[in-house]
Amino acid sequence: MTQQQPQQPIAPALVSAFAPGGTLRASINLGNPILANRDAATGEPVGVSIDLAREFARRLGVGIELVVFEKAAASVDAVKNEKADIGFFAIDPARSEGLLFTAPYVLIEGSYLVRDASELADNAQVDRAGQRISVGAGSAYDLFLTREIKQAEIVRLQGAPAALAALRSGQVDVAAGIRQLLEAEAGREPGVRVLPGRFMVIQQAMGTPASRGAGAQALLAAFVEEMKASGFVADALGRHRIEGAVVAPTA
Repeated sequence: MTQQQPQQPIAPALVSAFAPGGTLRASINLGNPILANRDAATGEPVGVSIDLAREFARRLGVGIELVVFEKAAASVDAVKNEKADIGFFAIDPARSEGLLFTAPYVLIEGSYLVRDASELADNAQVDRAGQRISVGAGSAYDLFLTREIKQAEIVRLQGAPAALAALRSGQVDVAAGIRQLLEAEAGREPGVRVLPGRFMVIQQAMGTPASRGAGAQALLAAFVEEMKASGFVADALGRHRIEGAVVAPTA
């Protein structure tokens, strides 16, 4: 990991804003394997978002508590409802109420998965009357497609595995999701393929409850920019052997 430079002390008021109980509670979404997974040996959460959460807690000089969820929507709600102090989310207008975001630290592609026999060959062909697209309910790509899809039907299911299973069983014509996850599904068993390209770029950022104030947002935003510029995020992606994501440009 990149060697960190000595840090200036953070004002006690800002420490209290992030960790009013003396411990930083970080909301972790295991539904996005690019950012978080469980260690195969220990079962403990590991990944880029966990590394960032631990480093931010270190900067604040407080302990860390990982509040773990299987789906993005639940992870977002935990921060909005102040059951967690920070979280790691895709930036989306539908999530803006009650949250303060940083700039993105990682960019991820959203893509489509279809059955091998499908006539679909291009992303632009997906939004047609009669087509059914499965998504994980409340995911970044669900929110995006809800605004963008005009003719096809969106079928919202509980999590990415259900969305992928719906495609294989023939309940839907297309499954939308994180490209890395779709490529893994295509490699797991024959019968499906990923359409070339992407339909969106998912901007993964950090967020905190809006009640924590502009000073807290500025501190978190500066932290994210330093983590990108210093190589911390790139090192974390490499260490966790993550493909299909790139470090976002510095703001």
